[in-house]
Amino acid sequence: MRHPILLSLCVAGAVVLSGCDKNKKADREFEGVNVVDESNLNDVMLSVSDANEAVTYFQRSTAEKPDRIDLRRGLAKSLVRASRNTEGVAAWKKVVDHKDTTDEDRVDLADALIRNNEWDRAEAVLDSVPPTYETFKRYRLAAMVADSNKNWTKADSFYETAVGLTTRPANVMNNWGYSKLSRGDFADAERLFSDAVRQDTSLFTAKNNLVLARGAQRNYAMPVMSVSQTERAQLLYTLGLSAIKQGDVETGKGLLRDAVETHPQHFEAAVRSLSALEGNVTN
Repeated sequence: MRHPILLSLCVAGAVVLSGCDKNKKADREFEGVNVVDESNLNDVMLSVSDANEAVTYFQRSTAEKPDRIDLRRGLAKSLVRASRNTEGVAAWKKVVDHKDTTDEDRVDLADALIRNNEWDRAEAVLDSVPPTYETFKRYRLAAMVADSNKNWTKADSFYETAVGLTTRPANVMNNWGYSKLSRGDFADAERLFSDAVRQDTSLFTAKNNLVLARGAQRNYAMPVMSVSQTERAQLLYTLGLSAIKQGDVETGKGLLRDAVETHPQHFEAAVRSLSALEGNVTN
């Protein structure tokens, strides 16, 4: 008579154990979901969140899980995004010192060092990256370091390599053009700025640099490119100042007047420059 009772207890025990197994499995699955959700949240914080909010989030996360290199990376990237460059350098240094660090992390440390105006340290970090690690960012930074050392041959080589490693080269073309401009190679600078504008018509810095390069060659005609009315006024102002710097004062005054007339609103800087210039001429 005791066998049926024993059998019932065994069945009940099996059901309980089965329930425990299901609960453990559910916990593991839920933990997996949490990891996915956390990864998504990390990505959101890095891409669309306010940079300082992201810093706070990753500071809290790294305090809770100090061994997680992905959280350390998130903190370092957020600090750089927030223009807190000294803290960003320190955070990237901790990432690079982690056992799971990568060559990409070293390049990001070099980037933070450049932003913090620590060129020698940045160069040393880039030199520690194996030559087999070839990325757009690595060569762009190497070009900037070579520029700072006035090693023009290396700079040109690195810029050229960087351009070939990206589908959106406008910014690096603009940097390369500015390098040429600073050397006095105005024709090459003009070509590079034109290429940059053609690649990205919204890049006003390249447009402004383009008219600077033309002005340095005493070419005061506006280049053919897509510009808003406000942009056109600002570019005419740049050309006017460039002409005055070259000694072509009357041409410069005419360009400043065009800038004032073109601007859809009151163009205080151009008006002030023109008034000062005409006042000096009168006196």
